[in-house]
Amino acid sequence: MSDELNFYEASHTAMGTRFTLAAYADDVRLLAQTAEQVFEEVDRIHAQMSVYTPNSEVSLINREAASVPVRVEPSLFALLQNSLRYSEDTGGAFDITTGPLMKAWGFFRGEGRIPGSEELHAILATVGHQHVRLDPADRTISFDLQGVELDLGGVGKGYAVDRAVTILRENGIRAALLSSGMSSIYALGAPPGEEAWKIILRDPFDSTLPADVLYLKNFSMSTSGNYNKFFRLGEKIYSHIMDPRTGMPVENMLSTTVFAANATDSEALSKLYVLGPEGSRRYLATHPNIQVLFYIPVGSNNLFKRVLIQSASYSLPPDALVKILQ
Repeated sequence: MSDELNFYEASHTAMGTRFTLAAYADDVRLLAQTAEQVFEEVDRIHAQMSVYTPNSEVSLINREAASVPVRVEPSLFALLQNSLRYSEDTGGAFDITTGPLMKAWGFFRGEGRIPGSEELHAILATVGHQHVRLDPADRTISFDLQGVELDLGGVGKGYAVDRAVTILRENGIRAALLSSGMSSIYALGAPPGEEAWKIILRDPFDSTLPADVLYLKNFSMSTSGNYNKFFRLGEKIYSHIMDPRTGMPVENMLSTTVFAANATDSEALSKLYVLGPEGSRRYLATHPNIQVLFYIPVGSNNLFKRVLIQSASYSLPPDALVKILQ
């Protein structure tokens, strides 16, 4: 790859975050046209998945699937199938039916509250992937009771990144870094003269400080952190990352970064945050080629420790690189 390649950078707000594309190619016009296609696809996915838009496909599902089976667009149906598989494999740590929980805790409106025990008990009756029925033959979805709602916020941005990377590849772009805010990143190729893309992981207590330096090539990473969205009552901080099994925010965890072959996987699996290192070891025993970096609080002085674990079977493709410098 020549050092004379042109650099192009653009960003776009969608899905509640800012998508950023940095890329190299010979033709700046091609880069600009490709960026436009990328962001159009992100907007299409946003319009399809938004639970805030009444006419989105997910909103339609949420209104009707408890009454009648709803036919689903093929790509979205495949994502729903994968999402249920993530839920089953993680024992419910990842779940796409937590929307009512997020509402009850006030995270949809940005004003935190603590739901009462009776309210929480009633909501938990409608939360769980077991309430979702998919019919591959008819490509339909249904819910087994009223009150179930899909919320693809825990996987949608990673899915959008993967769709965008497909567009980059189809347009002949061989070196690009695509990120969805602080959530998911895919590193395509490497910048001219470099072995990989350099990425800084922030300190979980101070966004201005680096915690670790990463080098990534032809691989993805996603981070779930308690600093992304939270509220404080008294001396206690309540994070937006819920344990779908209990309906409570996860405690004693700062962030979880997952490295996987694609951003859909890495974003969904960043919810290994819920399981912590020991629960995640059980998951990684049967799922290959994944690394997970946990930041866990130590004491009360803004200190943390790192725990890095990987799949029992771990072998990256020859054109991929994941290097973590601690």
